Amino acid sequence: MGEVRAGMLLVATPDLLDPNFADTVVLMLEVDGDGALGVVLNRPSPVPVADVLDPWSDVCAEPEVLFRGGPVSTEGALAVARLRDPADPPVGFRALDDALGGVVGLVDLDTPVELVGDSLAGLRIFAGYAGWGAAQLAAEIEEGSWYVVPGEVPDVFRTDPTELKRDVLRRQPGELAWHSTRPVDPELN
Repeated sequence: MGEVRAGMLLVATPDLLDPNFADTVVLMLEVDGDGALGVVLNRPSPVPVADVLDPWSDVCAEPEVLFRGGPVSTEGALAVARLRDPADPPVGFRALDDALGGVVGLVDLDTPVELVGDSLAGLRIFAGYAGWGAAQLAAEIEEGSWYVVPGEVPDVFRTDPTELKRDVLRRQPGELAWHSTRPVDPELN
């Protein structure tokens, strides 16, 4: 998994057969020799954060709903945040290494929001996550199920993630930009 790092995006290709990931964009949070973990950025749920984690709703980015982070541990939650000042990270925040300028990372939801909230420029809460075993993600990339592309901070906190996949592909060089307008059924070309 040499080319996949925290902060990068996996964009589902038309060849991806798993319905859990059809048309998704996944932000990679951790990648190491044991496997990989990420969250789906473009699947908002109808559940308001205030209904589940009320203290955090005031610091959530719009829309203030839970996002479906993936099919694993959907009863749990992960929070991805953007710092106002990367030189002043609060307690309970862990940056995604140097990815995304060091301003995006995970927030421990057990940390009192009063200790973290003023330091954040945005927060998104995900129910569940996407996970892969040590060789699983590399095999899926090799078989053509995922495009691996650089992430950008605005990708994580879009108000309307409906067109995220198209927009991420459109900004890529060469053939990937063409895939942003490619019909799902190649026979329609």
